[in-house]
Amino acid sequence: MGAYIARRLMLVIPTLLGIMIINFALVQFVPGGPIEQIIAELEGQGDVFESIAGTGSDTISVGENDQYAGARGLPPEFIAELEREFGFDKPPLERFLNMIWNYLRLDFGESYFRSISVVDLVLEKMPVSISLGLWSTLIAYIVSIPLGIRKAVRDGTSFDTWTSGIIILAYAIPGFLFAIILLVLFAGGSYFQIFPLRGLTSDNFADLSLLGKVLDYFWHIALPIIASTISGFATLTLLTKNSFMDEIQKQYVITARAKGLADRQVLYGHVFRNAMLIVIAGFPSVFIGVFFGSSLIIETIFSLDGLGRLGFEAAVARDYPVIFGTLFIFGLMGLVVGIFSDLMYVLVDPRIDFEKREG
Repeated sequence: MGAYIARRLMLVIPTLLGIMIINFALVQFVPGGPIEQIIAELEGQGDVFESIAGTGSDTISVGENDQYAGARGLPPEFIAELEREFGFDKPPLERFLNMIWNYLRLDFGESYFRSISVVDLVLEKMPVSISLGLWSTLIAYIVSIPLGIRKAVRDGTSFDTWTSGIIILAYAIPGFLFAIILLVLFAGGSYFQIFPLRGLTSDNFADLSLLGKVLDYFWHIALPIIASTISGFATLTLLTKNSFMDEIQKQYVITARAKGLADRQVLYGHVFRNAMLIVIAGFPSVFIGVFFGSSLIIETIFSLDGLGRLGFEAAVARDYPVIFGTLFIFGLMGLVVGIFSDLMYVLVDPRIDFEKREG
């Protein structure tokens, strides 16, 4: 197993480098860079995309800087100074190599427009994304595993039928629509004012006792978690059910029942470990998927400032240090979590040997 882990770790560097190269190359062809953002604001256009679409000022020739739309009235020296400040006076290859060298030294730079380091910015938004990702994943597992087992045991019964209908309905409802319904019903819409409308904590959070802080936190996070979880548990429930049904039909289960073991002993003493292999071992990847996939719409509806909104705002503003810094950090985390998921498979079932399978 040690040789397998070593090979996987060695693949992390070229894989991550490939991700960065592809995204950096694509960005070079996307119009509306940070300099055009600044020019658009200085010219009073408000949005760089208006200039790109041709609704703002026309492009004029300013020497080497005539590629910038909306630069009318701005001296070439000013634009050249902007290029030097952002590093765009260097060729793309040199900029990319400098960026990777800085990342290897854990220097992720500073946001172009927020005057804060990328690491501090990510740490500032992290609590929201961790809250949504962690609690959504835990609730999905807590609900889906018992429900999936129950559906497998009672396959074809009325319980299996009506729970499948509820699961399909929950999966079909978009998360943002369900979030709006929750707001209307329980957050001061047209019915009840039970939960707060926005934020992760109350304004007086610092003055509350420890118990008060815990209750206030869960009071604020309840509706966003429900909205982000409602459709996520459907796949996990059906995966659990199908995994148990597949194991129940195997010969060792028939033999165990023939020996006179009770159904509960067969289910939890023999079937459970084998059936739960794929479900439990996939927990790290499920969590990291929910964590990285912070819903921009959910965060916007509930006025939560997390990584979803950070990524969107950075993409719109062409805040390259934030875009590439977070891409590098989360890409590295995702690759490491992939290795950890493989270790979970071995931990749950020691019979799995990745080295022999590769050989």
